[in-house]
Amino acid sequence: MTEKGNKLKNIVEQEAGSVEVEYFTDPLCCWSWAMEPQWRRLRFEYKGRIKWRYRMGGLIPNWENFNDPMNSVARPLQMGPLWMEAKHVSGMPIQDRVWYENPPASSYPACIAVKAAEQQSPIAAENYLRRVREAVMLHGQNIAERDVLLQTGIKLAEALPGVFDAEAFREALGGEEAHKAFKKDLVQVRLHGISRFPTLTMRQEGEEKGVMIVGYRPYEALEQALLQVAPGLEPIQHTTDEIEYRRYWGSATEREVSEALRQERAESRKPE
Repeated sequence: MTEKGNKLKNIVEQEAGSVEVEYFTDPLCCWSWAMEPQWRRLRFEYKGRIKWRYRMGGLIPNWENFNDPMNSVARPLQMGPLWMEAKHVSGMPIQDRVWYENPPASSYPACIAVKAAEQQSPIAAENYLRRVREAVMLHGQNIAERDVLLQTGIKLAEALPGVFDAEAFREALGGEEAHKAFKKDLVQVRLHGISRFPTLTMRQEGEEKGVMIVGYRPYEALEQALLQVAPGLEPIQHTTDEIEYRRYWGSATEREVSEALRQERAESRKPE
């Protein structure tokens, strides 16, 4: 395994602390992407104090069966303005034009792809979810297309040899286990009554009761929820070094760096 692979492996596997987080999300959820700066900062600062797992939410089965009355979205063209809002509110770069130029027909293929990556390891799933989000959010690619999902896997394997296997991913993507794992996630979504993403549940290890955070939230809200279930928990690290933080994650947007460095939003909202 490469040095970068070992570092990324540690990011996931060392998160075996006192707080368990279930993160209900979807690769096509713009608000989940918008909250990446806060979510990454929380995991960085409380490294070793948190362990988590992702649940794929199945945001868009297809456009015949999708309707979001809260945001007045019932067809692809109406999703563009919502992504523009997420971009404006969060400061994260988002290619909203995908909904005008090549709109994804469903989020299910990408959800299944993440579960296919998960068959290799949690670190493989973690990195694949990030890459497939980047594919649509940064590069405007249609992640409902199988070729895009496969190419994302190939590029990830090239970047992280020994961490991600492109051929194993291809086989898993065409198999039944990934579909079954996704269906199990959908069951958990229904059991928790979740209708918005991102949604996080936090609880102390071994405890049944915890807290639920629904929707896009600032870092302080995530940290407050964490301390509510684990009073007295303290962060183990901060950073003032942009290069160090980018190296830690492998890549990071300007907004993610500014969040980690605790800079004012005005400093992070650079023209794109």
